[in-house]
Amino acid sequence: MVLVSGKVLLQKAKKGGYAVGAFNTNNLEITKAIIAAAVESDAPVFLQLSSGALKYGGFELAGLAIAFARKVPVPVAVHLDHGLSFELARECISFGFSSVMIDGSSLPFAKNIAVTKKVVSVAHKRNVAVEAELGQLRGREDEVFAAKHSYTDPHAAAKFVKQTKVGSLAVAIGTSHGAYKFKGNPQLDLKRLSEIAAAVDVPLVLHGASSVHSSLVAMANKYGAKISNAKGVPEQQIRKAIKLGICKVNEDTDLRIAFAAAVRRFLKENPSAYDPREILLPATEAMKSVVMRRIKVLGSENKA
Repeated sequence: MVLVSGKVLLQKAKKGGYAVGAFNTNNLEITKAIIAAAVESDAPVFLQLSSGALKYGGFELAGLAIAFARKVPVPVAVHLDHGLSFELARECISFGFSSVMIDGSSLPFAKNIAVTKKVVSVAHKRNVAVEAELGQLRGREDEVFAAKHSYTDPHAAAKFVKQTKVGSLAVAIGTSHGAYKFKGNPQLDLKRLSEIAAAVDVPLVLHGASSVHSSLVAMANKYGAKISNAKGVPEQQIRKAIKLGICKVNEDTDLRIAFAAAVRRFLKENPSAYDPREILLPATEAMKSVVMRRIKVLGSENKA
């Protein structure tokens, strides 16, 4: 199948009342896990690379993602996650990404609009989808960091979308990057989400939405990790957010925890192992299971 524009995936999701999973990759094993889960689930996916991933694996890693996307029987968009500059977004568009995010959320409102408009003007000539962000999520993801939440204002969102003509909008409604999203009871601002959805006419995106499953954390800790007090977004709240307009949900942390837990377990149980293929195979299978579970939660199974 040809590489699919993110716009196509999001329009179908918006119309169908489900969300497309957007999964971050940093190496071959993660890419294989995401693609295998998408094929087995007959689901569309965004295969995402952050600026940190591109620094780590280079555009060779992006080329691998694009090659996988072109040969599988399900629709895949290769997406730049949290692109922090116009130059990086333009480079990804030129390289062959079918979707990019320009993250100007840390900039003043007017500057966020300006840089987003620049990316949109370049991307639309190549049929590449553009995602932007308004508001900020607390926490760290690669090179993106915010010390506190800055929730998305519905009126500002309407103005932003109208002026930039952006294809989708990432919103801040209480999720956080990383494994430590909540100190108290996990709760999203679904009322705010409903107001944003009523104010704009584009698909909405939820970042920082990993559920940080206790079983994954427990397994990692059993075999030597020290991940304490980690708490993610409950799956039921994600389902409610989808009903209110979320069409794309990002996932990274759970993949990382699954990878770490599986590698730790395998090495503990097989101390004589040294073949990286043997060591990484259980990790690939663990991440595949995470992706398949998320696809079911999002309602995108059998939507390819």
